[in-house]
Amino acid sequence: MDIVVLVPTYNERDNLAALVSRVLALDGFRILVLDDASPDGTGALAAELSRQHHGRVQVVHRPRKEGLGRAYVDGMRRALAQHPDLVCQMDADGSHDVDDLPRLVAAARDCDVAIGSRYVAGGATVNWPLYRSALSLAANAYVRTVLRLGIHDCTGGMRCWNPAVIARLSIDTVTSNGYAFQVETLFRALALGCHVREVPITFTERQYGSSKMSAGIMLEAFTLPWRLRRPGWRPEPAVQNDYGASPSRHRQKA
Repeated sequence: MDIVVLVPTYNERDNLAALVSRVLALDGFRILVLDDASPDGTGALAAELSRQHHGRVQVVHRPRKEGLGRAYVDGMRRALAQHPDLVCQMDADGSHDVDDLPRLVAAARDCDVAIGSRYVAGGATVNWPLYRSALSLAANAYVRTVLRLGIHDCTGGMRCWNPAVIARLSIDTVTSNGYAFQVETLFRALALGCHVREVPITFTERQYGSSKMSAGIMLEAFTLPWRLRRPGWRPEPAVQNDYGASPSRHRQKA
Protein backbone atom coordinates (compact mmCIF):
# COMPACT_ATOMS: atom_id res chain seq x y z
CA MET A 1 0.00 0.00 0.00
CA ASP A 2 0.94 3.64 -0.40
CA ILE A 3 0.14 5.52 2.81
CA VAL A 4 1.04 9.18 3.17
CA VAL A 5 1.33 10.65 6.68
CA LEU A 6 0.66 14.39 6.95
CA VAL A 7 2.76 16.05 9.67
CA PRO A 8 2.28 19.81 10.29
CA THR A 9 5.28 21.42 11.98
CA TYR A 10 6.10 24.67 13.70
CA ASN A 11 9.28 24.67 15.80
CA GLU A 12 9.55 20.88 15.97
CA ARG A 13 13.25 20.49 15.10
CA ASP A 14 13.93 18.49 18.28
CA ASN A 15 11.22 15.95 17.42
CA LEU A 16 11.13 15.60 13.64
CA ALA A 17 14.12 13.35 12.88
CA ALA A 18 13.04 10.67 15.36
CA LEU A 19 9.49 10.76 14.03
CA VAL A 20 10.61 10.40 10.43
CA SER A 21 12.89 7.49 11.28
CA ARG A 22 10.12 5.59 13.01
CA VAL A 23 7.51 6.20 10.30
CA LEU A 24 9.86 5.16 7.50
CA ALA A 25 10.57 1.91 9.35
CA LEU A 26 6.97 0.94 8.51
CA ASP A 27 6.52 -0.69 5.12
CA GLY A 28 4.45 1.35 2.67
CA PHE A 29 4.49 4.58 4.67
CA ARG A 30 5.86 7.94 3.58
CA ILE A 31 5.71 11.45 5.07
CA LEU A 32 4.59 14.85 3.86
CA VAL A 33 5.93 17.53 6.24
CA LEU A 34 3.96 20.78 6.25
CA ASP A 35 6.22 23.41 7.80
CA ASP A 36 4.91 26.89 8.60
CA ALA A 37 8.25 28.71 8.28
CA SER A 38 9.52 27.49 11.65
CA PRO A 39 12.13 29.94 13.02
CA ASP A 40 13.99 27.08 14.76
CA GLY A 41 15.09 25.51 11.46
CA THR A 42 12.54 22.69 11.29
CA GLY A 43 12.02 23.38 7.59
CA ALA A 44 15.72 23.09 6.82
CA LEU A 45 15.93 19.81 8.73
CA ALA A 46 12.90 18.50 6.85
CA ALA A 47 14.56 19.41 3.55
CA GLU A 48 17.69 17.50 4.56
CA LEU A 49 15.62 14.47 5.56
CA SER A 50 13.88 14.68 2.19
CA ARG A 51 17.25 14.53 0.43
CA GLN A 52 18.30 11.54 2.53
CA HIS A 53 15.04 9.67 1.93
CA HIS A 54 14.18 10.66 -1.60
CA GLY A 55 10.60 9.80 -2.50
CA ARG A 56 9.57 8.88 1.03
CA VAL A 57 9.88 12.30 2.70
CA GLN A 58 8.47 15.40 1.04
CA VAL A 59 8.30 18.92 2.42
CA VAL A 60 5.92 21.79 1.83
CA HIS A 61 7.59 25.04 2.91
CA ARG A 62 4.68 27.29 3.76
CA PRO A 63 5.49 31.02 3.81
CA ARG A 64 4.23 31.88 7.30
CA LYS A 65 2.59 30.51 10.42
CA GLU A 66 -1.08 29.94 9.61
CA GLY A 67 -1.96 27.18 12.02
CA LEU A 68 -2.87 23.53 12.06
CA GLY A 69 -6.02 23.71 9.97
CA ARG A 70 -4.49 25.68 7.09
CA ALA A 71 -1.53 23.29 7.01
CA TYR A 72 -3.80 20.24 6.86
CA VAL A 73 -5.95 21.74 4.11
CA ASP A 74 -2.80 22.31 2.06
CA GLY A 75 -1.49 18.84 2.86
CA MET A 76 -4.73 17.04 2.05
CA ARG A 77 -5.01 18.85 -1.26
CA ARG A 78 -1.47 17.88 -2.20
CA ALA A 79 -1.94 14.30 -0.97
CA LEU A 80 -4.99 13.79 -3.18
CA ALA A 81 -2.97 14.86 -6.21
CA GLN A 82 -0.55 12.00 -5.47
CA HIS A 83 -3.30 9.33 -5.37
CA PRO A 84 -2.29 7.41 -2.20
CA ASP A 85 -4.28 4.47 -0.88
CA LEU A 86 -4.76 6.13 2.51
CA VAL A 87 -3.99 9.50 4.13
CA CYS A 88 -2.99 9.68 7.81
CA GLN A 89 -2.51 12.71 10.01
CA MET A 90 -0.53 12.97 13.23
CA ASP A 91 1.30 15.45 15.44
CA ALA A 92 5.05 15.97 15.14
CA ASP A 93 5.73 16.38 18.85
CA GLY A 94 5.82 12.73 19.87
CA SER A 95 2.41 12.76 21.53
CA HIS A 96 1.13 10.30 18.92
CA ASP A 97 2.80 6.89 18.91
CA VAL A 98 3.99 5.78 15.46
CA ASP A 99 3.31 2.18 16.49
CA ASP A 100 -0.41 3.01 16.41
CA LEU A 101 -0.34 3.85 12.69
CA PRO A 102 -0.59 0.23 11.45
CA ARG A 103 -3.64 -0.33 13.67
CA LEU A 104 -5.31 2.77 12.26
CA VAL A 105 -4.55 1.62 8.74
CA ALA A 106 -5.96 -1.84 9.47
CA ALA A 107 -9.16 -0.25 10.82
CA ALA A 108 -9.42 2.07 7.81
CA ARG A 109 -9.77 -0.93 5.51
CA ASP A 110 -13.26 -1.44 6.95
CA CYS A 111 -14.41 2.15 7.41
CA ASP A 112 -14.09 5.61 5.90
CA VAL A 113 -12.24 7.34 8.75
CA ALA A 114 -10.31 5.72 11.59
CA ILE A 115 -9.71 7.96 14.62
CA GLY A 116 -7.01 7.34 17.20
CA SER A 117 -9.12 7.73 20.33
CA ARG A 118 -7.99 8.53 23.86
CA TYR A 119 -11.47 8.09 25.27
CA VAL A 120 -12.59 4.58 24.33
CA ALA A 121 -11.73 1.38 26.19
CA GLY A 122 -7.97 0.84 25.91
CA GLY A 123 -7.21 4.50 25.18
CA ALA A 124 -5.27 6.72 27.58
CA THR A 125 -3.37 9.94 28.14
CA VAL A 126 0.06 9.97 29.79
CA ASN A 127 1.88 12.80 31.62
CA TRP A 128 -0.84 15.34 30.96
CA PRO A 129 -1.37 17.97 33.67
CA LEU A 130 -4.74 17.66 35.36
CA TYR A 131 -6.02 20.90 33.83
CA ARG A 132 -5.21 19.68 30.29
CA SER A 133 -7.02 16.40 30.86
CA ALA A 134 -10.02 18.23 32.30
CA LEU A 135 -10.06 20.72 29.42
CA SER A 136 -9.90 17.97 26.79
CA LEU A 137 -12.63 15.88 28.41
CA ALA A 138 -14.86 18.93 28.80
CA ALA A 139 -14.27 20.00 25.19
CA ASN A 140 -15.21 16.59 23.86
CA ALA A 141 -18.32 16.41 26.02
CA TYR A 142 -19.31 19.89 24.81
CA VAL A 143 -18.82 19.00 21.13
CA ARG A 144 -20.72 15.72 21.46
CA THR A 145 -23.62 17.47 23.18
CA VAL A 146 -23.95 20.45 20.83
CA LEU A 147 -23.46 18.48 17.61
CA ARG A 148 -25.12 15.26 18.88
CA LEU A 149 -22.23 13.08 17.81
CA GLY A 150 -21.68 9.49 18.90
CA ILE A 151 -17.90 9.82 18.80
CA HIS A 152 -15.92 9.86 22.05
CA ASP A 153 -12.77 11.67 20.85
CA CYS A 154 -13.98 14.42 18.52
CA THR A 155 -10.82 16.54 18.88
CA GLY A 156 -8.24 13.78 18.41
CA GLY A 157 -5.62 14.58 15.80
CA MET A 158 -4.39 11.08 14.85
CA ARG A 159 -6.55 9.85 11.98
CA CYS A 160 -6.52 7.73 8.85
CA TRP A 161 -8.71 8.76 5.92
CA ASN A 162 -9.99 7.09 2.81
CA PRO A 163 -8.98 9.59 0.10
CA ALA A 164 -12.49 9.37 -1.40
CA VAL A 165 -13.83 10.93 1.79
CA ILE A 166 -11.32 13.80 1.75
CA ALA A 167 -12.26 14.44 -1.87
CA ARG A 168 -15.90 14.87 -0.83
CA LEU A 169 -15.23 17.07 2.20
CA SER A 170 -14.82 20.21 0.07
CA ILE A 171 -11.63 20.64 2.03
CA ASP A 172 -10.85 24.09 0.60
CA THR A 173 -14.03 25.44 2.23
CA VAL A 174 -13.00 24.33 5.74
CA THR A 175 -12.41 27.56 7.65
CA SER A 176 -11.55 26.39 11.16
CA ASN A 177 -8.04 26.09 12.51
CA GLY A 178 -6.47 24.63 15.62
CA TYR A 179 -8.33 21.74 17.22
CA ALA A 180 -11.58 23.00 15.70
CA PHE A 181 -10.29 21.68 12.36
CA GLN A 182 -10.56 18.15 13.72
CA VAL A 183 -14.15 18.76 14.82
CA GLU A 184 -15.22 20.36 11.54
CA THR A 185 -13.76 17.64 9.31
CA LEU A 186 -15.27 14.92 11.51
CA PHE A 187 -18.67 16.61 11.40
CA ARG A 188 -18.48 16.97 7.62
CA ALA A 189 -17.57 13.31 7.21
CA LEU A 190 -20.49 12.20 9.37
CA ALA A 191 -22.84 14.55 7.48
CA LEU A 192 -21.83 12.71 4.32
CA GLY A 193 -22.85 9.41 5.90
CA CYS A 194 -19.33 8.12 6.47
CA HIS A 195 -18.50 5.22 8.74
CA VAL A 196 -16.17 6.46 11.48
CA ARG A 197 -14.38 4.00 13.74
CA GLU A 198 -12.46 4.80 16.93
CA VAL A 199 -9.24 2.90 17.64
CA PRO A 200 -7.76 3.15 21.17
CA ILE A 201 -4.40 4.92 21.41
CA THR A 202 -2.19 6.27 24.18
CA PHE A 203 -1.52 10.00 23.94
CA THR A 204 1.71 11.11 25.64
CA GLU A 205 2.54 14.69 26.54
CA ARG A 206 5.39 16.13 24.46
CA GLN A 207 8.92 15.96 25.85
CA TYR A 208 10.42 18.82 23.81
CA GLY A 209 9.06 22.15 22.64
CA SER A 210 5.90 23.93 23.75
CA SER A 211 2.21 23.42 23.18
CA LYS A 212 0.48 25.51 20.48
CA MET A 213 -2.68 25.88 22.58
CA SER A 214 -3.87 29.50 22.87
CA ALA A 215 -6.92 31.50 23.92
CA GLY A 216 -7.79 32.05 20.25
CA ILE A 217 -7.73 28.32 19.53
CA MET A 218 -10.00 27.64 22.51
CA LEU A 219 -12.44 30.39 21.49
CA GLU A 220 -12.65 29.02 17.95
CA ALA A 221 -13.30 25.51 19.29
CA PHE A 222 -16.07 26.88 21.53
CA THR A 223 -17.94 28.74 18.77
CA LEU A 224 -17.51 26.22 15.94
CA PRO A 225 -20.18 23.69 16.98
CA TRP A 226 -22.85 26.38 16.94
CA ARG A 227 -21.77 27.52 13.48
CA LEU A 228 -22.01 23.95 12.25
CA ARG A 229 -25.53 23.66 13.65
CA ARG A 230 -26.84 26.43 11.42
CA PRO A 231 -30.09 25.32 9.75
CA GLY A 232 -29.47 23.81 6.34
CA TRP A 233 -25.70 23.54 6.78
CA ARG A 234 -24.17 20.93 4.49
CA PRO A 235 -20.72 20.47 2.94
CA GLU A 236 -20.40 22.10 -0.46
CA PRO A 237 -20.63 19.67 -3.40
CA ALA A 238 -17.19 18.28 -4.21
CA VAL A 239 -15.59 18.72 -7.61
CA GLN A 240 -15.43 15.50 -9.62
CA ASN A 241 -12.01 13.88 -9.32
CA ASP A 242 -10.23 10.55 -9.58
CA TYR A 243 -11.56 9.52 -6.17
CA GLY A 244 -15.10 9.41 -7.41
CA ALA A 245 -16.29 6.49 -5.30
CA SER A 246 -18.72 7.46 -2.58
CA PRO A 247 -17.79 6.72 1.01
CA SER A 248 -19.63 3.83 2.62
CA ARG A 249 -23.02 4.50 4.10
CA HIS A 250 -22.55 2.49 7.28
CA ARG A 251 -23.91 3.99 10.45
CA GLN A 252 -21.32 5.69 12.64
CA LYS A 253 -19.89 3.54 15.43
CA ALA A 254 -18.30 4.81 18.61
